[in-house]
Amino acid sequence: MTDFATACVRAGYEAGKGEPVNAPIVQSTTFRWETTEQVHELFDLDNTEFFYSRIDNPTSNVAERHLSALEGGVGAVMTSSGQAANQFALLNILNTGDHVLCSKALYGGTINLFQNTLGRLGLESTFVDQDSPLDELQKHIRPNTKAVFAESISNPVIKVLDIEKFAQLAHTNHVPLIIDNTFATPYFCRPFEFGADIITHSTTKYLDGQAVHVGGMVIDSGNFDWQVAYEKTGKFAGLIEPDTTYKGMQYVKTFGNQAYSVKMRQQLQRDYGATPAPWSAFLLDLGIKTLHVRMPRHAENALALAQTLQKHEKVQAVHYPALAGDEYYNLAQKYMPKGASGVLAVEIKAQKAGESPRDAAGRFINALKLFNIEVHVADIRSCALHPASSTHRQLTDDELTAAGIAPGLVRLSVGLESARDIVADVEQALNAS
Repeated sequence: MTDFATACVRAGYEAGKGEPVNAPIVQSTTFRWETTEQVHELFDLDNTEFFYSRIDNPTSNVAERHLSALEGGVGAVMTSSGQAANQFALLNILNTGDHVLCSKALYGGTINLFQNTLGRLGLESTFVDQDSPLDELQKHIRPNTKAVFAESISNPVIKVLDIEKFAQLAHTNHVPLIIDNTFATPYFCRPFEFGADIITHSTTKYLDGQAVHVGGMVIDSGNFDWQVAYEKTGKFAGLIEPDTTYKGMQYVKTFGNQAYSVKMRQQLQRDYGATPAPWSAFLLDLGIKTLHVRMPRHAENALALAQTLQKHEKVQAVHYPALAGDEYYNLAQKYMPKGASGVLAVEIKAQKAGESPRDAAGRFINALKLFNIEVHVADIRSCALHPASSTHRQLTDDELTAAGIAPGLVRLSVGLESARDIVADVEQALNAS
């Protein structure tokens, strides 16, 4: 492949003679064709060019090709948010009554989506300890299991997934491994190289980097053999058997290893319409161009802060896998040797007799000056949040404990400011609290 830095700057779009060097914003809902026969071909998928922006748009297509190239995929679909991307990744292959095996260490919104919203549609999810041995994880596989899902770096407790172990679990049972790679980004981790089959992103985070758009992406490796899985288990009929909404067209037979992404676009995006705006796709594409420049600085600053926090008397624990001695240090060195992104978690000690660590964490956050208090993460600006009372507020105390979210846990997203200023702000906030 082209060097990663070059792909960041150049992949996805190449200007022709007299054309703009940046991919233009195609702000149009629809596209003109010359004959009604040509339109017939579009609706039969004999022609997959652009005809309606709910399904596909030239600007979003550039962003799709761009990120797919960085992850090493064969196809991608951009959605209106990261939540939509995770939803589409499952709904593309699950039906009512099907089951997905998930890590417990997930973003709270993803847990709520899978457990409650998709649960009401008749989809079942089991949440497991991702650090369990393979034979223990295998016990949670069911005959109706259709996918295994986890995050490469978990939000907010910053656990690193053993991707190869989860890939073995999935493939032994003839189902795909889906990885949310939002925190690591393809700069630090490329899950396809370790056996993952499908990658999702909240592109709102590091890929954008500026907090100016909301979007998501699903990327297909093209490596999972849907035909073999169907023959062995009877699963994934939607990719193999005729689609009556397209006159009996068969996705794998027609589109080969791009079947998964084509089906997602032509079925789910068509029917659910979780469509990104062209302007959002344009902003994402611009953000991706500087990913290779931004991510090393995020990691350097985060490591400097983690090393300082590790020694502070008011800190109970620091969770950052690039920190020597961290529980996930060895896995991080294996799967993301260039760094572990810019997000870390710190547990604040209770400072007074009878006080809850939750109250101490609140005082710490309120005392920060440089860090923004935001319901966001992975921005060029440093920001802080208390997950137990915000992003994971819907979880019960038992669910919080199962997810590893302590009452005093604070998520710190370390930005691109001076490392000295970042450390100084956290130190003054700890002292003030």
